[in-house]
Amino acid sequence: MHYQPDELFTSTAPYYAKYRAGYPPELFTHLTDRLGLDGTQNALDLGTGTGAIAIPLAEHVRQVMAVDPDSGMLDEGRKLAVERGITNIDWRLGDSQHLDELHLGQLHLVTFGQAFHWTERDVLLSALDKLVTPDGAVVVLGGPAPGAIEPPAWLEVVAQVRTRYLGPERRAGSGTYTHPKESHQDVLARSPFSHIEVVHWDRTITRDLDSVVGLQFSYSYSSTAQLGDKKDAFEDDLRCALTEFSPQGIFDEFVRTEAIIATRPQ
Repeated sequence: MHYQPDELFTSTAPYYAKYRAGYPPELFTHLTDRLGLDGTQNALDLGTGTGAIAIPLAEHVRQVMAVDPDSGMLDEGRKLAVERGITNIDWRLGDSQHLDELHLGQLHLVTFGQAFHWTERDVLLSALDKLVTPDGAVVVLGGPAPGAIEPPAWLEVVAQVRTRYLGPERRAGSGTYTHPKESHQDVLARSPFSHIEVVHWDRTITRDLDSVVGLQFSYSYSSTAQLGDKKDAFEDDLRCALTEFSPQGIFDEFVRTEAIIATRPQ
């Protein structure tokens, strides 16, 4: 698996900041209690995007180093942090392949949102073993395994329109994406962080038409950069198809957020 980190989310940053749902507050309360976060720890959020983890985590630690290969994402994250009065996030341009260049120091917590699958996971976890304190943790956030939850019917409407414009293969920068064969838990189980706990939170997210359309432009595989000069036609067709599906313009989605908390065996 070889991707150019800085090209995966080209053009997505403003849509990402506005339309991604973020994580439930209960998740950060749980991490604080489970990991004993008391405002004295340093944390690293790799593939931070616009700070969906870094910003709510910041109030629980001394400092968050929020790292992303896309400068546009970091710019959006900085704006959101300023709006919330958060000053203890260090926004850094970089990626998981060049951690040594970031001079990170000792870390109590390393987090990943929708980013761990983009990395060379075994290599990265070995590198993190040298950075994470003995009582520290690696936390991977995401959704459940495919098929665990029935997707909403409107997602198939979106998929049909996207396939007409971009083809059946999932795009990733200038190439295509292949999902890792091994689960995150299997990879973590053979790493130095092999003690694994899994916790989840369920919620229903309700979106309007504009939010569903904008959300598509936040994804690496249906970004405005991927669509190019087909963007306007794609948006028009998607709006028509979704309006036919739901004339009321209401789109519900049952979402499960899963946290894999990986620590060293005691």
